[in-house]
Amino acid sequence: MKKMFVFGFIFVMAFMLVSNPYTSQFISNQKGDLLAVSKPKDALYQEIVSESEKYRVPAQDAKIDPIWKAIPGYNGLEVDTEASYKRMRENGEFDEDKLILKQIKPNVHLKELPPAPIYKGHPDKPMVSFIINVAWGNEYLSDMLATLKKHHVTATFFLEGRWVQKNPELAKMITDAGHEVGNHSFTHPDLKMSSAAKIRQEITKTNEVIKATTGISPVWFAPPSGSYRDEVVTIAAEEKMGTIMWSVDTIDWQKPSPDVLVNRVMSKVHNGAIILMHPTSSTAQSLDRLITSIKEKNLQINTISELFQEERLPKTLPREKIKDNDKN
Repeated sequence: MKKMFVFGFIFVMAFMLVSNPYTSQFISNQKGDLLAVSKPKDALYQEIVSESEKYRVPAQDAKIDPIWKAIPGYNGLEVDTEASYKRMRENGEFDEDKLILKQIKPNVHLKELPPAPIYKGHPDKPMVSFIINVAWGNEYLSDMLATLKKHHVTATFFLEGRWVQKNPELAKMITDAGHEVGNHSFTHPDLKMSSAAKIRQEITKTNEVIKATTGISPVWFAPPSGSYRDEVVTIAAEEKMGTIMWSVDTIDWQKPSPDVLVNRVMSKVHNGAIILMHPTSSTAQSLDRLITSIKEKNLQINTISELFQEERLPKTLPREKIKDNDKN
């Protein structure tokens, strides 16, 4: 008898819950929401969806290449269906010129790769970087800085720690002009042949001097003469620094004529190129023409940090109708 009473009470309560108007309204609303989600908006919306695959560009993950070592990732593109629909809804017809694209981030980023040197940026990014190693050549720096300023170009200067100690005003002049600075060791040794302790000392001491002089903590390291072994790269990574090499060499220390230097670079320049130079007479005389020639190839020139950014450049995007998608 007691069990029957309990079952009866449960049945009555369940009936009341299902039958009350609030429950009915809630269920009705849920059904409406589901129908709204499942029901196609209209033919225009469906056309945007069906056409969107034509404009999709997959994001490319950062990776370790067997030859070029670490390669940064690069954002992809896809149609922002909702935003595109809103732009076309007024006229009610599909219009390619009103499509809105958004950038899609890669799944693997440069900072997530194991320690490896970087010789170039992503091959699809129409940008190059000048890396200027400074351990001497003071007499040419002012002219080079003036030329960079004239063309609104920022570069990455890799400074020897010993040079910074002797020339704090010049080091500050470089950073005050808006350029990026990196670490080029303290005494310019052959790090490939140096002990682990020596490698770390060269890196940390230079970072300390650059920080004390300019207020900036470098995040990029360029081994002197490009000489390194895997342990050099690993120690730099332990010090929170990426190791930078190059893909195009001016060989300006051989004092080539401006024609030779410009032709040497322009015959090899490419998307993502890292172009090595020093403060020399040849580079100072060539720089204006070199910058102009690179820009004529529709390549932007910027710092190493900017070169490695995954964002696509606005001028390279279809119709420049882009919407960043930082959440992806």
